[in-house]
Amino acid sequence: MPNDALNLGLLLFIPYRAMEDRVFDELAAAGYDDITRAQGRIFQRIAPGGSRLTDLARQSSVTKQTAGFLVDQLEAAGYVTRIPDPSDGRARLVVVAPRGAAAVARSAGVVAEVEREWTAHLGAERTAVLRELLTDLRAATDPYA
Repeated sequence: MPNDALNLGLLLFIPYRAMEDRVFDELAAAGYDDITRAQGRIFQRIAPGGSRLTDLARQSSVTKQTAGFLVDQLEAAGYVTRIPDPSDGRARLVVVAPRGAAAVARSAGVVAEVEREWTAHLGAERTAVLRELLTDLRAATDPYA
C-alpha cells in the first residue's frame, strides 16, 4: 500500500506504536516487566491529583469493570494506590505510587530520546509544526484534554 493511501489515523498510530514499543522495551529492561499495554493506557490517564475509576474507564474507552480489573493489577504490582477522595468521602481516587512514579521517570527519558530522533529526522521547524498541528487536533478530539 503506498504511503499516500494510508489514512491519517494509521499515520498517527504507526509512530505512536513505535514509541510505545521503545518505552515498553526500556521499562522491561529496567525491571518494570509486569505492566501491560492495557494497564499502561489506563495509567497514562491518571490525573496529577488522582482520578476516579469511572473517569479512567471513560477516558480509556473501557468498561468500569475492565478499568477496575486493570487498576487492581496495577495496585498489586505497586504502580498505583487508592486513597479517599477529599471531595467525596464515599469515592476513592487512583493515584500514582512511588514505583509508578519511577516507571514514569524512566519512560520520560525514552520519550525524550525518541523525540530527539524524530526531530533529527524531520528537522526542528517541521517538528514544531507537527507538534502544533497535533496539539490543535487533540483539542478537537480529546474531550479530556
